[in-house]
Amino acid sequence: MNAQLVRRTDILLRPDPQRVLIRFFAPGSSDRIERVISRVLTLDDQQVEEELNAVFTSFQARHKNLEEIFLKHYRNVRPYLISDLEPNDKKKLLIGAYFTSEYAVESAALFNPSIVEHPDQSDLKEGQLRFILSMRAIGEGHLSSIVFQTGVLDQNGDFTLDRISQHVHLPEVIWNTMFEKVRFAAKLAEMDRENNITREILSHLGETFTFEELKNRIERAKEYTIKQDRIFRETIKALFWLAESNYEIRFPENIPLSGRVIFPHSPTEQRGIEDARFVKFAGDDGQTEYFATYTANEGSSFLPQLLRTQNFAHFRFNTLVGRSVQNKGMALFPRKIKGRYVMLSRQDNENIFIMYSDHIFTWHEKKAVMKPSYTWEFIQLGNCGSPLETEEGWLVITHGVGPMRRYCIGAILLDHDDPSRIIGRLKKPLIEPLENEREGYVPNVVYSCGSLIHGNFVVIPYAMSDYATSFALVDLDSLLKLLKKA
Repeated sequence: MNAQLVRRTDILLRPDPQRVLIRFFAPGSSDRIERVISRVLTLDDQQVEEELNAVFTSFQARHKNLEEIFLKHYRNVRPYLISDLEPNDKKKLLIGAYFTSEYAVESAALFNPSIVEHPDQSDLKEGQLRFILSMRAIGEGHLSSIVFQTGVLDQNGDFTLDRISQHVHLPEVIWNTMFEKVRFAAKLAEMDRENNITREILSHLGETFTFEELKNRIERAKEYTIKQDRIFRETIKALFWLAESNYEIRFPENIPLSGRVIFPHSPTEQRGIEDARFVKFAGDDGQTEYFATYTANEGSSFLPQLLRTQNFAHFRFNTLVGRSVQNKGMALFPRKIKGRYVMLSRQDNENIFIMYSDHIFTWHEKKAVMKPSYTWEFIQLGNCGSPLETEEGWLVITHGVGPMRRYCIGAILLDHDDPSRIIGRLKKPLIEPLENEREGYVPNVVYSCGSLIHGNFVVIPYAMSDYATSFALVDLDSLLKLLKKA
């Protein structure tokens, strides 16, 4: 593309292996946990003191609230003590330390970014915009999580990135969320787990219920079920699997956004949280909320999920329901159109679809709107984030995959009132990997999960070969003119 249309920045956000979080570590079976605890309990007080001092000397500067974390992890393994007698406080701390480990959240890659307007736009100069950049971070074992970066963009397209916190934190996880019985039952049916067992358990719950209420009903079912066969066990497992896929997390307000890590928690996320597409959504009541569609990687399968937040401190995670909840890369429009929610998706690993719904969590209707037509997209098409509203229509940044599995970024323009109708489409890529962007975790890829418009710029954060992240600025007027001409 013409260099006057696309301006790359010299910003390069690389993975930083020094950004480590601290998490619970279980070294194996329950027998092994018992043996580790027993070995610590054999130490005398002086040995405990020396070992504990060595641990704090090595790690206290790297983490806040280390004692609190060790005690929390001690409580996790407290049931494995072979006696009811409590060890002293120093031994509790040391036991907790043995069941704690560091994890470098972005040691391997920092990529697939999405950018949105920050909810706090105070204390800025004219023409400035404060933004939040989310990125997919990959650490040991190819485990994906979400990390954040903040900064300010001025009217000339110049970036000022905020200092990144070297301390990273996990949130408090809240499992006792509320469920809607109708939606919960519908998802069970999709999972082929609707049977007499689930119907009996749900019949004793209200139209909305909590995780704790569901667990109590499951325990009652176990008490009164004499024959707990394979179907019973698999059904109970499915109930917990679904319930634990819907949860909340909360970070303390005093932790900077760049220090917050959304780490996998639910059974559907065992292998990671991938490619979150954040969007600032305008509700019917004039209130704004941030949504993100993401891919929950279970290991053997992928599940589209939805998270929502108002302040990037408290997040809610929800399962999506419906025939059209398929594949990866779902992207929500930033407002309703004609009273309905609208979403882009890729149902079949190849084409771009549009979906409509009266409920944010339930998606049945779908329609193919775009098929591969040009050589650089013959393998597959997909969106690069939520559509951007312009006076000319809905601007959608797309991606296409061509020869040698080379990913390029393109653009289309959708009709304002009927977004299933394409009114403009680039024949050539808008952004394609340059020579210095081809090497990385996955070669020959440029990819994005969300852009924004500021002034006359389309701000596109993009990943270079699934390794690092940069930004490109596109002249909006020129792009729209090119799309309409096409």
